[in-house]
Amino acid sequence: MRNILVVDNSDSIIETISNVLEKEGYSVTGASDGVDALQKLQMGTRFNVIIADENMPNMDGVSLTREIKKIAAYEFTPIIFLCTMSSSWRKKEEGKIAGAAGWLMKPFAPENLVAVIRKVSP
Repeated sequence: MRNILVVDNSDSIIETISNVLEKEGYSVTGASDGVDALQKLQMGTRFNVIIADENMPNMDGVSLTREIKKIAAYEFTPIIFLCTMSSSWRKKEEGKIAGAAGWLMKPFAPENLVAVIRKVSP
């Protein structure tokens, strides 16, 4: 089974993503921010994809991506940023440089979410 970590300070976003992906056969774990995500990465479950909001308290998506890429087991794990339409080009470029595999704009259609996950983790 493919395991996905969803990192967002919005419980409703985590729930929405979980509902969509679990219907497709994925196992989804939620984390409330970057600090919580890093703790979950150390708990033993191997995640195949990480979806992270770019704007979160305690540790944003760019900082989280940098920290994840330092962990040998996750060096090549795809990280997808959740962005809003108002996200700056510079912020997206920072994410790319940090190691993000791509972006998904909020609000997103469920079929787009599934397509992105299948593209980065066939």
